Amino acid sequence: MLKIESEEARLLLNVALMATGQNRFRSAAKILAALGRFRPGEASVAVANAILFISMMDFAGAVDYIDREALPRFPQSAMLKAFRGMALLRMNRRNEAMCSLAEAASDGADLAAAQLAKDLMA
Repeated sequence: MLKIESEEARLLLNVALMATGQNRFRSAAKILAALGRFRPGEASVAVANAILFISMMDFAGAVDYIDREALPRFPQSAMLKAFRGMALLRMNRRNEAMCSLAEAASDGADLAAAQLAKDLMA
C-alpha cells in the first residue's frame, strides 16, 4: 500500500488550502479526499475540509460534516469547534454558535483556535 510521509502530507494539505483560497474547490476536495484515505488520523485534514465547506459558503454542509464526521473522530479539536461556531454564525444561529465558540475559546492547548473563537465572539 502507498504510504504518504508526514512532510508530503503537510505539502499536500498546503496545496489543498491554496486551492481553496483560489476557489478551486473541486481540486481541493480531491486532494483532501486522498489525504483522508492515506492519513485518516490527521485532524488537520478534517479542519481543512471544514474550511473548504465554509469557503464554498456551504455553512450547513460544514456543520453537518463537523458534527457527523470530524468531531466524532477528533472530539478535542478546538479548531473544529471554532469553525463550527463560524459556520453557525453565518447561518444566524448565534446561540448555538456561542456554545461552540466558548468551548474553543477556553482551550489552552490550541492558542490559534482559542484566538479565532474569541475574535468570532466579539
